[in-house]
Amino acid sequence: MSYIIKRAANVQLKDPWEGTVWSKANVVDIDIFRDRSSDHHPKTQCKLLYDDQGISGLFRVEDRYVRSVATQFQDSVCKDSCVEFFVEPAGGKGYLNFEFNCGGTMLVHQVFIPRKDYRLLTEADVAGMRQFVTLPPVVEPEITEPTTWRRGFFIPFAVFRRTTGMPAGALSGQIWRANFYKCADHTSHPHWASWQPLTATDFHLPECFGEITFE
Repeated sequence: MSYIIKRAANVQLKDPWEGTVWSKANVVDIDIFRDRSSDHHPKTQCKLLYDDQGISGLFRVEDRYVRSVATQFQDSVCKDSCVEFFVEPAGGKGYLNFEFNCGGTMLVHQVFIPRKDYRLLTEADVAGMRQFVTLPPVVEPEITEPTTWRRGFFIPFAVFRRTTGMPAGALSGQIWRANFYKCADHTSHPHWASWQPLTATDFHLPECFGEITFE
């Protein structure tokens, strides 16, 4: 399974999901749930667009049982209501796992060998990133009513170059590898979902990543 990232100008993360710009993007469905997930399977989708400066992404989650308590950069956000984008640039070293809770906190590593060789990125490493949220930083107690939330991000290509050593050059036609995830480990209804099927109960399986191609 592959995904085509379309080029677009003047992308605003806060623009509506079906607005003029985001309506041009293809949709990723994050709908392969682990068997041990609860019976709550939120509809989770993501869209990507790019320009000469970087990749913009927007998640949309039709959720329930929403919780978010991690507030510091590099906190363990996967325990909250969380969406994730793991991406391996062409020509780079390792992959980056961007993990975003619904309240605006991010965790990101550069992974060379999953679970064995990796490093936490610093704020300097991810300088230039922008984020967008529709929920407050802390959601506690848990929201138990149906709630739709969005989570946007912009990752400059400079982040990939300074961390993975991704070579500079035209993006059109390049094929990267990636997977998208939804999780909520410490909510009342935990669940784990992915875009691409996984061969084990682990998100860190780069051999299971799918292709994302720059149009």
